[in-house]
Amino acid sequence: MLFGAVFAITAGVMLIGQWTVTIIRRQVPGPEAGATVGRGRLEMLFHWAAEYGTAFALLTGGTGLLLDLAWGRTVYLVSMGMLVYTVVNSPGYFAQKREWPVVGMFAVLLVLALVSLVLAV
Repeated sequence: MLFGAVFAITAGVMLIGQWTVTIIRRQVPGPEAGATVGRGRLEMLFHWAAEYGTAFALLTGGTGLLLDLAWGRTVYLVSMGMLVYTVVNSPGYFAQKREWPVVGMFAVLLVLALVSLVLAV
C-alpha cells in the first residue's frame, strides 16, 4: 500500500504543479491557434476543473491510504480511476502535435498507475 499511497500523492502534487505553471505562463493555446491545437476558454475551464479535481482526489486518497484510514482505500481507488482516465485521454493532444516524448511520459504514468492499482488490490 505504501507504493500506491506515495505514487498517488506524488502524481497529485505533479498535476497541481504542472497545471499551475502552465496557467501562469499562459502556455495553453487558445482558439486562435487553430482547430488541431487550440482550445476554447470554457473547454479549458472544465478541463482544469477535472485535472485539479483529479489531483486533489489523488492527494486525499493517497493520504488516506498512507494513514490507513477507513475511507482511504475507496478514495484512492476512485482517484486512480480518475488518473487512468486522464493519462489515457491527455496524450491525444500531444500525439496530434507529434510530441512523442510527452506521449511516452503518459505511457509510463499509465504503467505506474496500473502497477499501483494491482499492488493495492
